[in-house]
Amino acid sequence: MSSTRHEGIHVNSVAASRPALVAALGAITVSLVLSAATPAEAATLKQKVLKIAKGKKGSPYQWGAAGPDRFDCSGLTSYAYKKAGKKIPRTAQGQYNKSKHISPKARKRGHLVFIGRNTKDIYHVGIYAGFWDGKGWMWDSPKPGRTVGLHPIRNYTGGKPRAYYGEPK
Repeated sequence: MSSTRHEGIHVNSVAASRPALVAALGAITVSLVLSAATPAEAATLKQKVLKIAKGKKGSPYQWGAAGPDRFDCSGLTSYAYKKAGKKIPRTAQGQYNKSKHISPKARKRGHLVFIGRNTKDIYHVGIYAGFWDGKGWMWDSPKPGRTVGLHPIRNYTGGKPRAYYGEPK
């Protein structure tokens, strides 16, 4: 019978059966996959997302583009989150559907800003940058002929559309 010690764990090759090892590794994997980010990790993720979006300032809009040089609105948000380490859906509606919905008072820099007539008709998305000069701001890729930039949220909410906020799950 052989045994070895690895990183503080004593493994007996006879006692450590393959099914037990597979079950233990499966439990560890499930635990890692299902665990939520700590508040500090979430804050760091949002900071990275903002930095990545800001780094794309001036990139041209192109419908259906998701970077690295051209973007549509949801292409920018999915690109920034993926580069920061979190995969999110590709479309604005898909991102809204897979987000934890947040009240305007609870929004934080790096959260997603969704624009739509209602929650079933989300057609634009950006990354919340903060509130100053009496306005909420977001990084986004607005429309053909425009570039990625920092824009007031109220530019998108005149009339019927409104802003919704979310944090990717």
